[in-house]
Amino acid sequence: MDYEFLLTDLNRINSQKSIGTDKGLAKIGDGIVNLSYSVAKSIYLTINNKNKKILRTGLKVNRTILSIALKNANMKSFAKSRADAHDLADTVEAIIAYVWLSNKMTLPDIINFLKNSIEGDLHSRSEELVSATQAFTNLLNHVKKFLPEK
Repeated sequence: MDYEFLLTDLNRINSQKSIGTDKGLAKIGDGIVNLSYSVAKSIYLTINNKNKKILRTGLKVNRTILSIALKNANMKSFAKSRADAHDLADTVEAIIAYVWLSNKMTLPDIINFLKNSIEGDLHSRSEELVSATQAFTNLLNHVKKFLPEK
């Protein structure tokens, strides 16, 4: 594996706060979150498309979606104190990167988990916000078992 040195560095990141506030993990997680949600949404929309046309999306996940998902999953302890929506979104991204780098979930695992959690009419922005928030809440609840308890 070409990035094993990144895995050895995870040994120093051994608490909830150190995972959730690691800026490097958040940067890696940003790409993972956006890619996995875009692919999951594309799959969902294509499967549920009456015209059978393949639909592709390429969007950034709104920080509000991620910050609410973190709160819904009762994982604010991973974030820095007095964190705003941007900080909370960074925390979610750092958690997802940690889980991926730790080989607890692969990118296809994350994509499939999100795809299976999405529901409703994603063409409606308000419905998509609710669905995406629930999908990320479900994902965070799922990954808790891979994270330190304190």
